[in-house]
Amino acid sequence: MYTDSLKKGTHNYINVDGKLADGKWKPLSAKEITFTASYGTFEGNELVLPAEPTVEKLTIKAVLKSNPASWKEITIWIKRKPDDELLPTTDEILKNKSQKNGKSKRDN
Repeated sequence: MYTDSLKKGTHNYINVDGKLADGKWKPLSAKEITFTASYGTFEGNELVLPAEPTVEKLTIKAVLKSNPASWKEITIWIKRKPDDELLPTTDEILKNKSQKNGKSKRDN
């Protein structure tokens, strides 16, 4: 069971992979798994959090419906920083790379 991070005010997809008897891995959904959380609500595999959560972290439990003795529980922190970071454009990356390459050639 894993997720990239938990974000406020959005649907957070929770990935659960099950290992089959033949050794292969299969993604599992709410059809096979019962999800519960100490905070927020589940809609299928998606944990929905309010825009202003009152907790810093929460615990998620995934129970295999066909075998409730098989379960996993994890604690995940809610992301605090906003997602307003601007990533550089392709042109900016290429320009920066060419400037670095130019400087290193002159320095040699």
